[in-house]
Amino acid sequence: MRIAELAGRARVKVSTVRFYERRGVLAQPPRTTGGYRDYDDKALSQLRFLRRGQELGFTLTELTDFTAMSAGLRSGVIDVGSVTAAAVDKLQEIDARIQDLQRTRDALQMLLHQQCIDPTEECPIVQALGVDSSTL
Repeated sequence: MRIAELAGRARVKVSTVRFYERRGVLAQPPRTTGGYRDYDDKALSQLRFLRRGQELGFTLTELTDFTAMSAGLRSGVIDVGSVTAAAVDKLQEIDARIQDLQRTRDALQMLLHQQCIDPTEECPIVQALGVDSSTL
């Protein structure tokens, strides 16, 4: 299949496919006699893997590591412990970001309760933006 069809079936942009190829996370496909890239179903699977992995918060580097770990499948060996450990680390990272976002949300909600009413006074929201965030 050509690059546009591959991108469409994987629900990514053509530029994303080319980017992945330049980064070396998606193998360069053979070319037709007309010079077009000729992708197979394996490329589609790899592309879907990369897209889904990024949706779950993994970086391209992490996904490349996963691909390298699962390359052992051909020899019947895969480092399941490393894959699991990486997934656990990612989950902890996501939990930490959620806690951070919750603190930010709580701080903003608290600021919204301090409305800017008196035009002669500095707005409490604007004033709080200049304060050390560790005091919120």
